[in-house]
Amino acid sequence: MLSGRRLDLLDPSPLDIEIVDIAHGLARVARWNGQTVGEYPYSVAQHSLLVEAIFSEASPAASPGDRLAALLHDAPEYVVGDLISPFKAVIGAAYKGVEARLSHAVHLRFAIPADGEPGRSKRIKLCDTIAAYHEAVSLAGFSEVEARQIFGAPQIGADALVDYLYPWPTDRAERTFLERFEALEAALQA
Repeated sequence: MLSGRRLDLLDPSPLDIEIVDIAHGLARVARWNGQTVGEYPYSVAQHSLLVEAIFSEASPAASPGDRLAALLHDAPEYVVGDLISPFKAVIGAAYKGVEARLSHAVHLRFAIPADGEPGRSKRIKLCDTIAAYHEAVSLAGFSEVEARQIFGAPQIGADALVDYLYPWPTDRAERTFLERFEALEAALQA
């Protein structure tokens, strides 16, 4: 990692995980395999901010720890990249195991409570799906009909999310991700 840390993908230590590495990596990993409109790739960092914004909108009483879990829901992708869902299905359990170990190490590193609100993982996944719908329509060339067939009808409209639905320059995505992380971490420790 650029921080100088060495991360063992098969047995990741929380001590080898740094938020600057996560933000840097996610800001440079393209969603949708780079098949999006705009001057810049749509990054996983920006997607993560979108998911956390949807989560916060849908769950205004959510704890800072649960919001941090939403922001870091794709954190393993800073080292393994963003594989499209059909390819993840082909790879199967091996990929899911690596991803789960990395995610667990990230949660330990940043003291994200494992016992968050009941159903937190399902709510984050729902917000991830809402984000995917809006990204598909706004960025990846899907019609609304196609997106609804794949992702379902979104429970939150694009109007509230408009700032997140055009690709940002890499430095903005990285900086904004770090700023949001720092705000949530401060709230978690308060």
